[in-house]
Amino acid sequence: MSTESSRGAGRARPASGALLLCRAEPGSVVPAARLLHERMLLARAGDEWSVLVPEGGPWRSGADPVERVVNGWAIALTVGVSWPVLALWWDGERAGFTLAAGFRRPVGYVWLADGTPAGVEEAVRTFADRLGLDPVLDMQALEELTEPDADADAAARLSGVLAVLTRAGVFLPPGLVPGDPTDTLLEAALLQPDTRRIGTDGSDGRSATGGDERGPLGRRQKRNQEEARGRAREQEQQGTREVREPARPGGVTGAGPPAPRPFRAGGPHSVPALALVQITAGLPLAVWGLRHRSGGWILAGTLLLAQGTFTLTGHVLTHPRD
Repeated sequence: MSTESSRGAGRARPASGALLLCRAEPGSVVPAARLLHERMLLARAGDEWSVLVPEGGPWRSGADPVERVVNGWAIALTVGVSWPVLALWWDGERAGFTLAAGFRRPVGYVWLADGTPAGVEEAVRTFADRLGLDPVLDMQALEELTEPDADADAAARLSGVLAVLTRAGVFLPPGLVPGDPTDTLLEAALLQPDTRRIGTDGSDGRSATGGDERGPLGRRQKRNQEEARGRAREQEQQGTREVREPARPGGVTGAGPPAPRPFRAGGPHSVPALALVQITAGLPLAVWGLRHRSGGWILAGTLLLAQGTFTLTGHVLTHPRD
């Protein structure tokens, strides 16, 4: 047995944990992540990818296995967006991944703790196709991960998946290694200068140090956040002055009529549509979860239903018909 194999055999089984990779920039992930109402850290994982690091989860209390919970989270994150979410998860007995993309059926693969393949090979082909991976080179590398290998445990298999995804632009921050304890993952995420915190109340943008601003990292993040808020206030004030500039005699203004604001996803025009999508997606998910006694699916469906109903109700109250 090789030295690497001996280390893998002697290493204690990891506690349950997960990483959520989103094929979108952090700014685009924040609105979707808020819907989960879970404490997470959000960091960049490449030019077109972001990673969510959960600070905890229902699996810690033993209510639901980590696989079921993160699968529900991945599906909830993709509702109403055009980008996929890859959930990497592990516990003391198994590890695996699940790829969710809109209303498509999720696809994933599982390994036992010692690295023994326990999934369907066809799922790996579907996984590669949906992410647009190379059908020859990348597919060959993924197929090797589904073959027996005494020197690779489950965590090594997940690292192999990430190695293949580097050709798709995935670059996890240093220290974010599948199978590591949650505290280690959080510490690694905190070292990134642009890390953001997603709160249980759906808020974001808080100090990623969890309120401790005495150290160099906390002071730097606080300063960056204050500068960003200052720029945002200046832009907002500038826009207000342009809109409220009084017309000069003859109907001529200094800079001409203010340009109409561009339509943005999440603006007032798209709120009802997004809310209806959330309700439409949440109801069947919750019903399916109830029928199959799956807490993760029930959670995902309930979150979508609640958020969609709340958003739609708030929009109706604040934007009454004339």
